Amino acid sequence: MFQIVLAIHLVIAFILIVLVLLQHGKGADAGANFGGGSSQSVFGSSGSSGFLLKVTSVVAVVFFVTSLTLAYLGAQQAKGYESVVTKPVTQKLEETAPNTPVVPE
Repeated sequence: MFQIVLAIHLVIAFILIVLVLLQHGKGADAGANFGGGSSQSVFGSSGSSGFLLKVTSVVAVVFFVTSLTLAYLGAQQAKGYESVVTKPVTQKLEETAPNTPVVPE
């Protein structure tokens, strides 16, 4: 399960990066008004940015959900590994005599 969510998370992260880089900055059209290029107004045109903004928002929400899911699954796996790691140590401590020093193997 962890690997599947991690793969989805990586794909969503890549898509999010591409979507952010495709978007047009707010200040990009202001420079075009004073030096060249064509723009519709001083404050820029919305154009396709409305669609990109909505898609980016949805992808960002999915990214956050997968992040929280990975954190939860990682914590659950850590709990399982913690009990497996500490169990042999406590068993060895109980098996040794109280005055006998414990030497790691």
